[in-house]
Amino acid sequence: MDQQNKNEENKQELDGQNKAEETETKNSFLQIKKFHFAMLLFVLVFLTAGITTFALAFGDDKPAVQVIKDREEFEKLYDAYDTLKKEYYQDVDQDQLINGAIDGMLSSLDDPYSDYMSQEDAKNFHQSLSSSFEGIGAEIQEKDGSISIVTPLKGSPAEKAGLKPEDKIISVDGKSLQGMSTTEAVALIRGEKGTDVKLSILRQGAEKLVDITVTRDTIPIETVYGEMVEDGIAKVQITNFSQNTSNELVTILNDLKKQGMKGLVLDLRQNPGGLLDQAIKISSLFVPEGEILFQVEDRNGNVKKYPSENKNSNELPLVVVIDKGSASASEILAGAVSESADVPLVGEKSFGKGTVQRAEDFLDGSNMKFTTDKWLTPKGNWIHKKGIKPDYEVAMPEYASLPFIDPETELTVSTASDQVKSAQKMLKALGYDPGREDGFFDEKTKQAVSKFQTSKKIEPTGILKGSTTIELMNALREQLSKNDPQIHKALEVLKQEMAK
Repeated sequence: MDQQNKNEENKQELDGQNKAEETETKNSFLQIKKFHFAMLLFVLVFLTAGITTFALAFGDDKPAVQVIKDREEFEKLYDAYDTLKKEYYQDVDQDQLINGAIDGMLSSLDDPYSDYMSQEDAKNFHQSLSSSFEGIGAEIQEKDGSISIVTPLKGSPAEKAGLKPEDKIISVDGKSLQGMSTTEAVALIRGEKGTDVKLSILRQGAEKLVDITVTRDTIPIETVYGEMVEDGIAKVQITNFSQNTSNELVTILNDLKKQGMKGLVLDLRQNPGGLLDQAIKISSLFVPEGEILFQVEDRNGNVKKYPSENKNSNELPLVVVIDKGSASASEILAGAVSESADVPLVGEKSFGKGTVQRAEDFLDGSNMKFTTDKWLTPKGNWIHKKGIKPDYEVAMPEYASLPFIDPETELTVSTASDQVKSAQKMLKALGYDPGREDGFFDEKTKQAVSKFQTSKKIEPTGILKGSTTIELMNALREQLSKNDPQIHKALEVLKQEMAK
């Protein structure tokens, strides 16, 4: 009974602190207190919970049915269920009716972050919180009736295949995603390592769909990457907020400190968010004790403030980089350091996701998640659908968002298409002048392709296909990494901060 009471207590407290062991790191950046999980964008955490009265109502237990009968608001629903069971022209699946009713209730909320998950869907999301999972490695969401990519994970098959934020996934292996929830789409996209999945993509600015085949792989949940850049400045990228992210970050910061780190650029671009407890721990690294990290407002307008409890917060000069793929937990972090620690923000306006979700597990292994609260910045700003505007707005070059080129499609002289247009822009950005950028493959474009092939020690056929196409996209990605205007601006701002 004691354990049950504890579980119930933890479920009811959004910020319930885990009273288990504290993570101790000698000479560490700080000691981080454990918080219980809450759930933000796309990455789910499943809280232990019993079945709701509504779900019990459709079980075989007669007293549970009586509960429904005693509640007038459920009479219409129960009558519909009973009529279909008795009078539909075919036998109906009881579980399917029940699940459909729950799914319908959640869909009626018109909230892309609230939905019902079948046993298989719930299992997939449980796995996403483990050390690895098998799939393509991309965060997706339902937006305006379509399934869109928020961001591909760093080093994932999705990133290598050229998928980009805001790409709309129209179909998976020929099956339309129209009307599907995010969890239903995830179930189709994920699969065993080594298997292929064909996605039909519509990219912003493109007129036609392009089919992209991605080979699924094991996706490790490694979320923090750090390196020394120049003049005592380190750059750390956080790709999402999963179970071990705060510990990963502390380890990397300690290592960089030993290497002489005197200033830090924190890269939150294309970070779709994750677990609330991780946002709290990581924000506390950079916000002084007692300063507000964020606020949570419930349906009745009651507001609870979450202060930093870290007594050893980072005192190094810091600049944070954000973009339109920075969402949810990464926006909490950006808002916290900006408003409570006067940390400059560089890049583009963030995604704008200002709500908190939790999940309820049913006894059969299925699950429903739903929005419970708004979260606000330290100064009380609700950034939902608005995003956070950086102090220094810096756009990425046009070639950073060029449409994907299918390596299986042969582009040669006399070919005319959007893919040729993308290839011409890529060649031009890399210094191989194709002579034109209108999508028509002429002799000068062929010469540019041949020169590129020669530079990569590929037979200079002048035909763009297979390895040549892959090398072209990889070369563009490498150039962008070396000549990243947002990171360059962040370094410039950081040096000014260090000089103060």
